[in-house]
Amino acid sequence: MLPLVETDEEWDAVVPDEAVMRPGVEDLCARLGLDGLPLERFSEGTQPVYAVGGAHVLKLYPKAAAQDGVTEARVLDHLGGRLPVPTPELRDAGEYENGWRYVLMSRLRGTELTQAWAGSSPARRERIAAGAGEALAALHALDPRPLADALGPGDWGAFTDRQRAGALARQRERGLPDVWLERIPGFLDAADLPREPERVLLHTEFMRQHLLVDGTTGRLSGLFDFEPAMIGDRAYDFVGVGIFVTRAEPGLMARFAAGYGSAVDPRTAMAWTLLHVYSHLPRYLREVPPPPGANTLEALAEHWFGLG
Repeated sequence: MLPLVETDEEWDAVVPDEAVMRPGVEDLCARLGLDGLPLERFSEGTQPVYAVGGAHVLKLYPKAAAQDGVTEARVLDHLGGRLPVPTPELRDAGEYENGWRYVLMSRLRGTELTQAWAGSSPARRERIAAGAGEALAALHALDPRPLADALGPGDWGAFTDRQRAGALARQRERGLPDVWLERIPGFLDAADLPREPERVLLHTEFMRQHLLVDGTTGRLSGLFDFEPAMIGDRAYDFVGVGIFVTRAEPGLMARFAAGYGSAVDPRTAMAWTLLHVYSHLPRYLREVPPPPGANTLEALAEHWFGLG
């Protein structure tokens, strides 16, 4: 009942349109034995995601993003309660119609950290940062080899080369001013990024938007959204931490590092900030503006990823 979606134009016409999506979602729910339960679409996220009753979440992936559905199902099954923070329990996954895939998972409890942050005390924020470090360390400690057939990139060195080759054009297309653009080549030339690092399971978008917190205890109660997961250098995951979790708030990166078990190297994290698949430096500069005088990438690295 859902139409084929293979192009950006088809995506824009189908995925946001509930008049098109909802009949298909209701049909899929009936096939999964969830007919009649309340169905509510979440407003955030790239993929269409629905709360089904109070206990389930149904996420759909059109053909253009079908591999993301395979990735998410495999990672959720691999995690299976092995982290110190809850992750969704995989309940079902597979193909639907016209290239669509789905993942049915348990619904986590808690408030999205983006919403809870403003009302959190400094002490609670420090506990959250430390808990985030513990959670990411546990993720990175898992053996990623059982997922190697489903998660890329297969050759981390080649991936790094591709990201380096397109780094300047990527930021130019996103509107980065020339004063910053001209600093990128030299900074990346000086970056010591291993071509064959210890490879770990990466979330790749470890950020407040994908973390839940218990409103009573103030502790993390959920980590979700594993569709963009990869296997690679652990430093790649620190980009989301600095820009979207600790956000240059004094002391929080130190608390994260304490929970993680080691410090983040600011220059390495900054290099991956420029090379990340979703890198958007103009947005990051708006999200976490540099302090007066921090007009180099080295200074920006210390501001976003340093322990001070």
